[in-house]
Amino acid sequence: MLFGRTALGYSPRAAHRWIATNFTLKNLIALAYDLNPRTISGGPGWIESEHFNIEAVTPGDVTPTRLEQMRMLRALLVERFGMKFHREEKEFAIYELTVAKGGAKLKAAAHPDDPPYLVGVVYPGKIEVPATGVTMDDFVAMLQRATLDRPTVNKTGLQGKYDFTLDWAPDESQYGGEIPRAPDDAPQPPLFTAVQEQLGLKLEAKRGDVNAMVIDQVEKPIAN
Repeated sequence: MLFGRTALGYSPRAAHRWIATNFTLKNLIALAYDLNPRTISGGPGWIESEHFNIEAVTPGDVTPTRLEQMRMLRALLVERFGMKFHREEKEFAIYELTVAKGGAKLKAAAHPDDPPYLVGVVYPGKIEVPATGVTMDDFVAMLQRATLDRPTVNKTGLQGKYDFTLDWAPDESQYGGEIPRAPDDAPQPPLFTAVQEQLGLKLEAKRGDVNAMVIDQVEKPIAN
């Protein structure tokens, strides 16, 4: 995904190069652990103000899956930032994802054994998310770590893997305000409407407990 000052993805010149540009440490942690940034506390103020670039070469002959990439990123956070943390249950304003009245409108994955693919593509005035082989936990993880402004919990009860495409008109509450609000006459619906109309699911604002992260130790890395 590419938006505002923050970019994440592979270099087009190298299949095994993982690049993150202009990320705060807090956003790197949220990415690595599939957390909403609001559920990360502790640590010095610079984890939210200073930005870092990462260029890493992944090992092996096959491009690693996203899960494998995130394991590597977690190891980097420990090795280069000296990060230590613990978990605590805390209450937050959250969104719950449930199945809407009338049932889910999801298609079973055509290739369920393939690694899941889930990415947000930014177009002028709309966001499109093509997804293949994705669980509802995968979908919720994407929503809460970057898209929505609060933690999101999977309450659908759906256990399968699915293929779908979701597109909507963004507003200023999404992606940390980095993406401009869509015009009022945009042909796509807002996100909550799109989730219900296109996927047969429902996002509802509630309060609930979340397994939050508390940073106990972190230090600035030395550039190389």
